[in-house]
This record gives sequence, structure tokens and C-alpha cells, in this order.
Amino acid sequence: MAGGYIGDMVYAANDGIITTFAVVAGVTGAGLSPAITIIMGLANLLADGFAMASGNYLGRKSELDYQHFEKKVEEQEIDNWPKEEIAEVREIYRKKGFEGQELERVVKKITSNREVWVNEMMISELGILPDGDKSPSKHGIFTFISFVLAGTLPLLPFLLPFLPSHFYMAAVFSGLALFMVGSLRTLVTGAFWFSGGLKMLVVGGIAGSVAFLVGYLLRTVVGVVG
Repeated sequence: MAGGYIGDMVYAANDGIITTFAVVAGVTGAGLSPAITIIMGLANLLADGFAMASGNYLGRKSELDYQHFEKKVEEQEIDNWPKEEIAEVREIYRKKGFEGQELERVVKKITSNREVWVNEMMISELGILPDGDKSPSKHGIFTFISFVLAGTLPLLPFLLPFLPSHFYMAAVFSGLALFMVGSLRTLVTGAFWFSGGLKMLVVGGIAGSVAFLVGYLLRTVVGVVG
């Protein structure tokens, strides 16, 4: 069931880890307490997770609405102007190299089934690939769950008091998670797993370093002003 949503899950997990670790690093750089780290981390995790999930839902919903609208237009054109639509199918397959009786057999085969005919016009004429049975709400749900679960990892050392050196453990947890999720991205991108994991590790490291530096500089400025 979740196989069709693997892309959403991987990308959401990646964003969840990076954004949460950036918050942890920024708060740590600012010298704030672990309690504030937990509060800001959880608030950011849930808010960003909801924003990403709702954005994915709305985007997918808009795509489906557009597909349904264009499909109705094609159905109306086939019903009202069948000769013109048959001629369009014939021209499409003529450009693909079909000729003579072979061309006519293909055209007749396609236009004899209304659903196949509509889908052919959607793909060949409009460049719209049907999205199957994928549900926008499921895209949103899988996105939110993956974002929150993965994004919780940088916060675990602050939620589990028996772990020493909270920030360093958060960095270790985040680094391992980023490498693993980056490797899983290759299921979507087709790239080499090690390079995919390493790239995500570097990106997450840079994001965390920038956040830590900003927090540290702000702490220094506030200290000087105070």
C-alpha cells in the first residue's frame, strides 16, 4: 500500500531531520536550556510537518482536479465531434510512423473503446499521465507521519535524559539518520546509495552548522547589548 508513496516518505523524512536538527543546533548555539530546545523542536516539528503535509495534499489535489477537468473536456469532444477526434488520433499515430492499413487498425482499436480513447488523448495530446488511484489525503498523511517520525530523532537525546552530551548525541543521531534516508532516496532517484547518503549528510551538516553559528552570534550580540 505504501509503495506508491515512497517518494513522499523519503523526502519528508529528509526534511524532518534537517529542519529539526537545525532548530536544535540554533538553540544550542544560542546557549538556551534543553527544555527550550525540546519546546522549540517539537513546535517546529509539528508545525512544519503539518505545513509540508498540507502543501503536498493541496498540490496533489490540484493536479487531480486539473486531470479530471481535462478528462471531461476530452469526453465531451469525443461525444460531440467524434470524426475530428478520430482524425487527431490518426495524425498522432501517423507522426509515430504508422501508415496504411496498420495505421487504420491502430486507430480503430483505440477509438472502439471510449476509456482507452480518452486516456490516449490525455496522454498524447495533452501530455497528462493519469495518476491512478493515489489519494491526495494519503499523500498528506504519509508525508506528515514520515516527517514527524524522522524529525524526532534529533530530539531524542533531549527527551532521554540518560544519554550524555545532548547536542553531540543529537548530531550523531541526525548524521546517521540523514545518511540512511539519503541512501533510501536512491530508490526514487536511481543514484548510487553511498553518494546519496553522503550528499544528505553534507547538506544536513551545513544546515546545522549555519543554524549553530547564527544562534551563537545572536547570543553574542544580545550579551553585548545587555
